[in-house]
Amino acid sequence: MSTRPFRFGVTAGQIDTVEGMAAVAATAEQLGFDTLLVPDPAGPLDPMTILSAATAVTTRLHVGTFVLAAPYRDPKSLAWQAMSLHEFTGGRFELGLGLGRPGGERQAGMLGRDYGTPRQRLAWLTENVEELRRHDDRPRLMIAGAGPKVLDLAARTADVVTLTWSPTTTPDEADPIVARFRETAGDRADDIELNLNLISAGDRPAPGITRFIGVTTAELAKMGAISVLPDSPEENARTLLRWRDRWGISYVTVNADYMHEFAPIIERLKA
Repeated sequence: MSTRPFRFGVTAGQIDTVEGMAAVAATAEQLGFDTLLVPDPAGPLDPMTILSAATAVTTRLHVGTFVLAAPYRDPKSLAWQAMSLHEFTGGRFELGLGLGRPGGERQAGMLGRDYGTPRQRLAWLTENVEELRRHDDRPRLMIAGAGPKVLDLAARTADVVTLTWSPTTTPDEADPIVARFRETAGDRADDIELNLNLISAGDRPAPGITRFIGVTTAELAKMGAISVLPDSPEENARTLLRWRDRWGISYVTVNADYMHEFAPIIERLKA
């Protein structure tokens, strides 16, 4: 049974102005969230460029990447950016790294970089991690992944791990995934914060997500997928408590479109 305190985050991928970033950040902090995270790229923009705007209008909210694609980044330049944000924000920046998503070749080409083979991408991710870990006072490091080699790297080096399972993953399907990771992490398993990224909370549809993943949130709820919390705040809070006991997951992030629906869950779990 895990007793690690919960943390809660908002993932926001379509913020393209200073005003938009400031509004989302201020609202997230007011609602009790701990982090505001952006993908790579954040809409058309570079996430490392826009994140400091969120810390200018908040006092406790952390910001981070969810997650940077290793093929897009030079290790030394990335470490410089990450350490700059870490120092500039008073330690409120958290760096998330991964191998990159399917279709990432186009963005890599726009940056004049090679997207590489899976083996190359893993090597680049490893280089980025090693360069960051050269610094004693560094940002918290999240690694996202599913394959055994990525999770082996995460088990050895990460502070936070998000397991990139399918949106349709059920609790029974999640059991062996978490068990394998905890076995790989060994003595470090209880020191690593595990993250679950949710698509939605409550029963409001998510048409944009449906176009992306090919199923509706109602269909995901019907099949028992852990990517959605379709019930009342009270029941959803109980579900997260059960999942923390079952898997040790204590860091939960949700799509920014659902942060108001998720806020009552935070109230119940942080009371």
